[in-house]
Amino acid sequence: MYKELNTSTRILMGPGPSDAHPRVLKAMSTPLIGHLDPEFVTIMDEVKEMVQKTFITKNHLTFVVSAPGSAGMETCLVNLVEPGDEVIICVNGVFGGRMADIAERCGATVHKIEKEWGTVVSAADVKKMLEICPKPKLVALVHAETSTGALQPIKEISDLVHDAGGLLMVDAVTSYCGVELRVDDWGIDAIYTGTQKNLSAPPGLSPVSFSNRALKVLENRKTKVQSWFLDLSLVKNYWGGAKRAYHHTAPVSSVYALRESLRIVLEEGLENRWKRHQEVHLALKSKLERLGFTYLVEEQYRLPNLNSVFLPEGNDEALLRSKLLNEYNIEVGGGLGTFAGKIWRIGIMGESCTLNHVNMLISALEDIKEFKKG
Repeated sequence: MYKELNTSTRILMGPGPSDAHPRVLKAMSTPLIGHLDPEFVTIMDEVKEMVQKTFITKNHLTFVVSAPGSAGMETCLVNLVEPGDEVIICVNGVFGGRMADIAERCGATVHKIEKEWGTVVSAADVKKMLEICPKPKLVALVHAETSTGALQPIKEISDLVHDAGGLLMVDAVTSYCGVELRVDDWGIDAIYTGTQKNLSAPPGLSPVSFSNRALKVLENRKTKVQSWFLDLSLVKNYWGGAKRAYHHTAPVSSVYALRESLRIVLEEGLENRWKRHQEVHLALKSKLERLGFTYLVEEQYRLPNLNSVFLPEGNDEALLRSKLLNEYNIEVGGGLGTFAGKIWRIGIMGESCTLNHVNMLISALEDIKEFKKG
């Protein structure tokens, strides 16, 4: 016989998921109702409105994809890109590379702006690429690169993209509800995020939003969208309109959790939330540097809620992460790609963004006899 499920109570300080608020966990236990029940339709409307508020957008086509952030990425690309389109993808980490892969699968001609991991793409980089590809259908970039902790400036690049007649697509999985993000003010045409980072909801849903410019591109497609499940022309009728058209069975309990997590964000206030993440980041930075850790990303481009750091010389990073997890129940993330085995990615996101989390991590490190201070 299988035993009753009983996982360890972890302190989640990796690249995601983050700790969930007790209110969010309670919301998940709300009794199920049908995904076309009038009460659930009302919940969907409330979620859509709260996603608009947290994206700071008036985009009508704003909804939640019933799958994680990677499906949000794919939703944006398969709907806006057709075979033969020219697109520019900014690659400075894992997730820019993933966008390029999907765009190629859509049949696009992909022009990559490739930058060293841990750095960002400059307006000058985009200008240079626009000389090679002057009329891109779309330019895509990652606002907060989860693999490195780099925070990408957007506004100046947005102006360049629109002047060239293109759409701007943004990955906001690790920035949404943790740092400043203004969809309408920054002219973002397609954006996707996840629920398990600064929002502190369970993973498995992806809020997305599309501008009127993006909608016109969708309406003028010459070919069918490559994915049936992610086809906006179908799914938008489930999330909007007077009569909801059945598209798929929504993950009802996950939507309950998302609704509660959005309520918590709006109660705190977006700007207060951005400020909290910055203040806790500074406290963590100070304590880490005293122990000899150094940061991967230049300070002005550093994502406050995901701290990518090199350990002091002489430490076995995998051993220390294992001890933190198994002896102190604290999860931190290792590096990806070229930084595997070289850095830690320490998340202070949403409910995991408190001074208590910082102090627990630092105290545990100081308590581990194998840890060597710098």
